[in-house]
Amino acid sequence: MKKSTIAKLAALSTLAIAAMAVPAAAEAEVRNVVYIVNGNLGDKSFFDSAEAGLKQLEADGRITLNTIELGGTAQDQPKWLETLYEVSDSMEYDLVVCGTYQMPDYLKEVAEAYPDQKYLIFDDDTYAGVDSNVVNIVYKQNDLGYLVGTFAASMTQDTNVDRINEDKVIGFVGGYDSPVINDFMAGYIAGALAVDPDTKVDVRYTSDYVDTAKAKEYGISMVNDSKCDIIWGVAGNAGNGAAEAILETNGGWFIGVDSDQELTLSEDLAAITLTSGLKNVGNSLIWFFDQWDAGEELFGQKVSLGITEGGVGIVTDKNFDTYASEDTKAAVQAAIDGISSGDIVVPSAFDEGGNEAAQAQRDAVRP
Repeated sequence: MKKSTIAKLAALSTLAIAAMAVPAAAEAEVRNVVYIVNGNLGDKSFFDSAEAGLKQLEADGRITLNTIELGGTAQDQPKWLETLYEVSDSMEYDLVVCGTYQMPDYLKEVAEAYPDQKYLIFDDDTYAGVDSNVVNIVYKQNDLGYLVGTFAASMTQDTNVDRINEDKVIGFVGGYDSPVINDFMAGYIAGALAVDPDTKVDVRYTSDYVDTAKAKEYGISMVNDSKCDIIWGVAGNAGNGAAEAILETNGGWFIGVDSDQELTLSEDLAAITLTSGLKNVGNSLIWFFDQWDAGEELFGQKVSLGITEGGVGIVTDKNFDTYASEDTKAAVQAAIDGISSGDIVVPSAFDEGGNEAAQAQRDAVRP
């Protein structure tokens, strides 16, 4: 693969956003932004990614930034609502940024108390469209799933790689049998079948996001009974139990989700993690300011960002670069190019009848 192609893939799929081009906007307003972190920086995940995007905007002279870390324990939670009220009451910020599933109830209460204040929440659409001063940014899990499915189906055929067997079977451990999780799955299966229509996919659900023991049990069964050699965990912390199963059985490889799990898992689990599907929060915030500075008001809306906007991607360094063949890397690049150009349209569980279609496809490809 040409160096320029590799560089293009890496730019679309990593959390690094320093090289992203910012449109010339010499006359654009410099906006005052506060970022409320309902946890702590250093998570190597969503909080850090959002901070990196905002820091890039600050470095480019497009915003001033105040980041407030509040901690993520139960004892810290009262501060989340209190701080939202305080920054809103101050009237000194053009935009209040926060994120993830723990914040929508707090944000809704405050946003309705301060209708003239503008807010952005990432990776949550609980109350999308309810308040005209809030924009919800979410990510196209189906696009993300297609990239990971393309990669997994390509890898499971490469028996030159250690612990890859002759069977074309890959696994998926999801949290709930729900449209959100099945959106990941719909793309995953579509990407895998595009590589080889004979690929089988063993799909199981933990029905929560914390029970690593259940995911580990599933993972052991997938490896031993279904002959899976690659499993994608899409069940929050629970999904990491599948990685533990792979390590214990020495039966294959794991794929992470949302953030680069090679950076967050223990050393032994990171060693068997081939790649991770990414939600690029930092990229999405830069995209949002690009639109805002261009005069497009997105408040009161849900915005879904995919590959074209840099909202999702796949890790392409470390284990990916070490173990993926040139053919596998080319297949992933072709998937990125096809989705970006519109030549590949990825099915979504959020399409009309999409969840039912995804469930039917799931059942059709079981090993």
